Amino acid sequence: MAKRFYWNELTSPEFSALDPATTVAILPLASTEQHGPHLPVATDVAIAQGMLDTLKENLPEELDVLVLPVQEIGKANEHIHGPGTLSFGADLLIPAWTTIGEKVAAAGLRKIIMVNSHGGNLDIMSIVSREMRVRFNMVAVATQWARFGSPDGMISEEERTYGIHGGEVETSLMLHFRPELVRMEHAENFVSLAKWQKENTRRLQPTPPNALAWIAHDLNPKGALGNAAIATAEKGAAIAQHQVGGFIELIEDVVAYPLDKLYTPA
Repeated sequence: MAKRFYWNELTSPEFSALDPATTVAILPLASTEQHGPHLPVATDVAIAQGMLDTLKENLPEELDVLVLPVQEIGKANEHIHGPGTLSFGADLLIPAWTTIGEKVAAAGLRKIIMVNSHGGNLDIMSIVSREMRVRFNMVAVATQWARFGSPDGMISEEERTYGIHGGEVETSLMLHFRPELVRMEHAENFVSLAKWQKENTRRLQPTPPNALAWIAHDLNPKGALGNAAIATAEKGAAIAQHQVGGFIELIEDVVAYPLDKLYTPA
């Protein structure tokens, strides 16, 4: 059987030839939502697809993955005040994404990685990965592209802390993947209220361990966070390669993880 990269490139009979111990399903999670005045609502989807294209170019021949369709609508109600945002609730997403895991297991696979490009999906995918483990006896992993970081010294500590939405990193990635969609004339340093919170509160922040619930426009009225004005396509290319390199290491770990390490009741 010819090696395939995308799930939907296989014929139905070909799934029976897959090795459940070494084939890893990948479920890309994204979102369609506002990203300030300079980036399109397709940003998270475009980054997800760009990362997958980079993965395909760099994937070692010995690794077998099957990439499921990108989930283009996630939980994005924190961006609901930005026109163009589409969002599903947890009551829909948890069963929907869990059901995808169920069908992956029904096709004979036991290993799955959910890889996310939108922060609002994090809580949902953590719940779903546990459901896949409990209900379908799968090695189920939840991660995010941004968790693999950036080349040393490229992004300042302040930008890593506060530039979480449409800032230097996401704008650089979009300049690399889809430059025709970036309106750099509207890019600026979108300062986050989180910086004020850190300077004026003792323990209250928009992130754990003591997370204040927020919507994007609480943190900046333009809906973006971080210094988009200093983004470049060259930075985006380097970040993409760096993050994909880390993700490939994760795939290798999942492939090597023995299925018999999963507890199975007698």
